[in-house]
Amino acid sequence: MSDQQPPADDEVIVVDQTDKRSVAPFVAAAVVAVLVLGAIILGGVLSPAEKNVTESDRIAAAVRGFVEGSNQTEAVPPPGTGCQGFVPERSPLAGRSGRGKTVEITQLVDPMVDGDRAKATVTTKVDGVEQTATWNLTRSGNKWLVCT
Repeated sequence: MSDQQPPADDEVIVVDQTDKRSVAPFVAAAVVAVLVLGAIILGGVLSPAEKNVTESDRIAAAVRGFVEGSNQTEAVPPPGTGCQGFVPERSPLAGRSGRGKTVEITQLVDPMVDGDRAKATVTTKVDGVEQTATWNLTRSGNKWLVCT
């Protein structure tokens, strides 16, 4: 007979099942995901996109608002777009807007801010004729208004 004998039928075979699994990696990943999501939300609340608008953007918006208002109304300046003391005869669009004429902005360059005053070189087109002029603006709160 050989030195090795097959196990008897009543002999118990012990299997080592001490392989322990942990939820720690999953919990850590969930915590990191929550922290990243929290940082994104906090960043959006503390620094919303509308606060990322530059002064040049605000000046361009004021000029666009003035021109769009001029296209929609005969009032000079259009309501909410002109500074106090606005002189219609000295408007940047004097003689070019109104009476059914449509004004189009073709270029706005070199916006320069000096405190509560600003200037921009604006090229407008009316009836196919372009004209370039320096527009003066004044800050009123967070808004720029076109001045003469």
